[in-house]
Amino acid sequence: MRILVTGATGYIGGRLVPRLVEAGHQVRCLARSPENLDLQPWRHRVEVVAGDALDVASLKEAASGCDAAFYLVHSMAGGKNFESRDRAAATNFAEAAADGGIERIVYLGALGEPGSAHSKHLASRHEVGRILASGPTPVTELRAGIIIGSGSLSFEMLRHLTEALPVMTTPKWVRSACQPVAVIDVLDALVDSIEHDGSRIIDLGGPDIFTYEEMMRIYAQEAGLRRRRIITLPFLSPRLSSQWIGLVTPLPTSVARPLVENLRNEVVVRSPDQLIGRTPYRVAVRKALERLPAGVTTRWSDAGAADTESPVSDPRLEGGTTYLDRQVIPTEADAAHLFWAFSRIGGNNGYYWLDWAWRTRGLVDQVFGGVGLRRGRRHPTDVRAGEAIDFWRVDAVEPGKVLRLRAELKLPGEAWIEWEACQTDSGSDLVQSAWFRPRGLWGRLYWWVMLPAHRAVFPRMACRIAATAEERDYTCN
Repeated sequence: MRILVTGATGYIGGRLVPRLVEAGHQVRCLARSPENLDLQPWRHRVEVVAGDALDVASLKEAASGCDAAFYLVHSMAGGKNFESRDRAAATNFAEAAADGGIERIVYLGALGEPGSAHSKHLASRHEVGRILASGPTPVTELRAGIIIGSGSLSFEMLRHLTEALPVMTTPKWVRSACQPVAVIDVLDALVDSIEHDGSRIIDLGGPDIFTYEEMMRIYAQEAGLRRRRIITLPFLSPRLSSQWIGLVTPLPTSVARPLVENLRNEVVVRSPDQLIGRTPYRVAVRKALERLPAGVTTRWSDAGAADTESPVSDPRLEGGTTYLDRQVIPTEADAAHLFWAFSRIGGNNGYYWLDWAWRTRGLVDQVFGGVGLRRGRRHPTDVRAGEAIDFWRVDAVEPGKVLRLRAELKLPGEAWIEWEACQTDSGSDLVQSAWFRPRGLWGRLYWWVMLPAHRAVFPRMACRIAATAEERDYTCN
């Protein structure tokens, strides 16, 4: 079949596409920024088209000639008013599917009781399913709850909450029943659903039902942690809970709150039309932990702002005031080794110079509601356009030559940092450029206040990157 996949830059979409290709399907990926898929190992085996779920014309063009489609679009990471964006996107997609002659839509929704006092997030997920099904195209809606897999949103929240403290004070929702499902079972269900006839809503869960408290205890056992003591406090509201999660996990408060609101209700399979995965929760946790040291295939933050409201940009665009700090360091290293040195920046690898200063800047960002350094890296050395690295978003990658990051800090302006490896007769030059485009008076004041810190950090960081590349070059030769 010729299959259209929306959300191919996201956590599930990035893992679903290669499975569809291996199953023999022809896959067309829709992305707002097609270059974000350039470094995927399966890129040469699929067709990639530019499009936006809020632009019905681009959706119709993408849907033309396709037999089926996966709808994996979600606007929650875009912040406030995600419900209205999801509503508009689903309406557009239903129209485009009908216009393009698509014979089936498979939609990954959210598990939860429609009649309970559920969250805005859950209500929106159900509404999207109804909008898609209101068109003439048959829809298979798979409703999953907590998805356990390396890099998933639910797993990262569980992991960081459990690892943060040996003694935790928690709200009442940790005693709500959950039916977690392994990501491998979700992917199997999605691929199989493409063969279904008619419209169906299927509840999808794993073979185990636990409270969230029990899930944290089992995680601690699998991770080799000491037994966690959990004290439940009845007065912790969803707002306070989400702020706590925003403090100790990589999840921003704006993303954590709808998840917390979901967990206030039981998230278990109840529908007669149901599908139970084969992977026990404990095994799913174990497999996810095994993947972490070497890096994961996709992460919940891969799509993030890059696929919602902040398009890939270039600081060299004309217009407005832009400040620049540039360092040029001649090296004897090959350009490929220089690229290796700067493309591994961030995460556990650090920033080459004054790591404590970068950590402090991350903490300041967290205090003001930003992401800080909590997101880390998906992989220790591999880097792809559009993914998150700490409080950066990868803006552009040219393998062996260029890496540019855009800051996602709370800033009175826009900031980028770029490294370029320029081959020379005697080795290569490292060109490090840091741009800041201020917003108003506060932005200009911010640049000048931070200038002494930048002049202390940027030159030494560039020198350390160059030295690391030369050391690798010497070792390899």
